[in-house]
Amino acid sequence: MNSSNQKTNDCLPSSSDCLQATSDYVRSFRNSSPYINAHRGRTFVVLLDGHGIQHPNFANIINDLALLNSLGVRLVLAYGARPQIMERLERRRLALEYVGARPVITTDVMEAVKDAAGSAGIDIQSRLSMGLPNSPMHGASLRVATGNMITARPVGVIDGKDFGHTGQVRKVDCGAINRQLGDGAIVLLPPLGFSPTGEVFSLSVEEVATRAAIELKADKLIVFSEAQGLLDEAGDVIRVMPPREAGRRLESLDETTTDYAALHAAWQTSRFGVNRAHLISYQQDGALIEELFTRNGGGTMITQELYEQVRDATIEDVGGILELIRPLEEQGVLVRRSRERLENEIDLFTVVELDGMMIGCAALYPFAEDGIGELACVAVHSQYQGGHRGDLILQHIEKRANRIGLERLFVLTTHTAHWFRERGFEPADVDALPRARQELYNWQRNSKVFVKTL
Repeated sequence: MNSSNQKTNDCLPSSSDCLQATSDYVRSFRNSSPYINAHRGRTFVVLLDGHGIQHPNFANIINDLALLNSLGVRLVLAYGARPQIMERLERRRLALEYVGARPVITTDVMEAVKDAAGSAGIDIQSRLSMGLPNSPMHGASLRVATGNMITARPVGVIDGKDFGHTGQVRKVDCGAINRQLGDGAIVLLPPLGFSPTGEVFSLSVEEVATRAAIELKADKLIVFSEAQGLLDEAGDVIRVMPPREAGRRLESLDETTTDYAALHAAWQTSRFGVNRAHLISYQQDGALIEELFTRNGGGTMITQELYEQVRDATIEDVGGILELIRPLEEQGVLVRRSRERLENEIDLFTVVELDGMMIGCAALYPFAEDGIGELACVAVHSQYQGGHRGDLILQHIEKRANRIGLERLFVLTTHTAHWFRERGFEPADVDALPRARQELYNWQRNSKVFVKTL
């Protein structure tokens, strides 16, 4: 009885503090509501390496992931197991060889990799399955899905060195992942990949997370690492950084370090369509919540600049255009162009640039005496197709054509006839081409001709 009275009396002097704490909580909760609405239904890929799984804060991270799931966020968790693998190799008296930043996975080492990855995955699933009363997970009833959702291929032999079971991501089964996410499950992606021949390969968790975020067209990649984020010269956390600056920061880092791997994953996804990538610390309790539900965040966000440039090309763009069109040339979609030819014709090109990266191009070859121009070398980077970039390029080309007095455009295509038909181009015969262009027509390619009146 006395102890009960004592407890009550001890609480009385702190009642004002309790009221203040409640007021602060209510204010914080209200301020977070716009973010709750913004994140609902979005797809987030989370990268958590093996060090994060071993850290004492791991339980809090799991609780925060459960909270995100309950708020309607579609979660994909790619996890690593490097320290767990090293522990097993040490117990088995096995050594792991590295060539640069890439490990050589022998058959014996692969057994340790499977053991460690499987154990880490089970640990994560067991934590996500907890529902004890008086715990943050009480009543969560989370479902977890995992499996062979990553198809991999072997790295193979490089400079005479056989990398054994070291693999690279070949394909992400986005359909299977999206079905599980649609059913409300959290999807786990282990650092393992499977081949159609039944082989298992060891993968980098950073590559798994990066490819998953890009191919799923995720809204965010969230990278847990040791550091709170990127620091400036004064030691303060840099809150926002464009991909171009992140790329420069990478050049100063050792590519064998975990800092490099974390930043490279964020930088890579931000260049290929993921709007935002976040670097936060697995050591800090609540880092995930602070980053996602407060205005200032707590870590570093890598985000694309908010503009795209559609402009006339310059000689500095030659390298970027060559890199852009090379895959289409190899597929036979575009006619091959040498660097010398491209340098001579660069004034005819229009380009789309996003944060220093060339993501689209096209050329206008005028036949002034006939009042017509050829639209050629139309290309949009594979990661940026399906949007409006092609239309922006076409609008820019049509404006250029009007400025120089052209009345019509024609295009020769073997693969994208429907796209041009939808934009006002009409089928025509080879005879409709200017005589000079008829003489250069390649009958073996048998390209279809389309003409548009401006």
